[in-house]
Amino acid sequence: MTGLPGSLADLGPAALAAVVVAGYLVVGEPLVGHVLHRRFEERLRTDARARRSFYGRLLVLEWGLATVALVVWLAAPGVDAGAVGLRWPQSFPGPLATAATVLVLGFVVLSTRALRSGVLARAAEEVRRSGEGRHAEPAVHATLALLPRTPAERRLFTVVGVTAGVCEEWLYRGFLLAVVAAVGGGPSTPVLVVVGAVAFGLAHAYQGVAGVVTTGVLGGVMAALYLGTGSLLLPVLLHALVDLRFLLVPAAALPDAVPGPA
Repeated sequence: MTGLPGSLADLGPAALAAVVVAGYLVVGEPLVGHVLHRRFEERLRTDARARRSFYGRLLVLEWGLATVALVVWLAAPGVDAGAVGLRWPQSFPGPLATAATVLVLGFVVLSTRALRSGVLARAAEEVRRSGEGRHAEPAVHATLALLPRTPAERRLFTVVGVTAGVCEEWLYRGFLLAVVAAVGGGPSTPVLVVVGAVAFGLAHAYQGVAGVVTTGVLGGVMAALYLGTGSLLLPVLLHALVDLRFLLVPAAALPDAVPGPA
């Protein structure tokens, strides 16, 4: 449905730059993300502005990288907007993509209810009191640490959530899958879905194994939805919804201090 590139020749003079940026998304982003989140967690212990500062860094990094990918795509005259998902949906999602989307929406509802009821916060508090905070599950820790507490943090987090929907779908679905298709000579849809899942999961390696699996599944669903409709529109909306659900979690349901991961 997407008319993806069939060879590197389609990327023209932008081929090398496109491969470099795609390589960074798969290999470099997990390393950079780990370092940034570890520094954020350390700063969070002593700096009340740590979250707002981290949100600001995320906005700069995501929009900056998305802009670089956009410039690279513009330098590839043989790849039109449809080949990177920048168009209206061309068809309805297939049955598998639809079922996967329903499952993701169910996950959004259930996880939001768990957060609102303070389930994760109580679990983190029990770990802290038991003196085992250093062994807290990284995915739970990373989620709790990043959630906004104050009105100012919530406003900025709203921008971050929308940014994640737009930039990450453009980078990991529109741009990355076009480059993978060009390098692989037009791989099948299942292969592209797996690549999209693995790359997106690895980008969240700072969350530990559970986080990689969860975000990997989400990445696969988004890739299937994108490839099935030929457009990034629905993945962007669904992705933003997944992130913005955290705004429904009241600050009272979150711990003031979050135990650090191992």
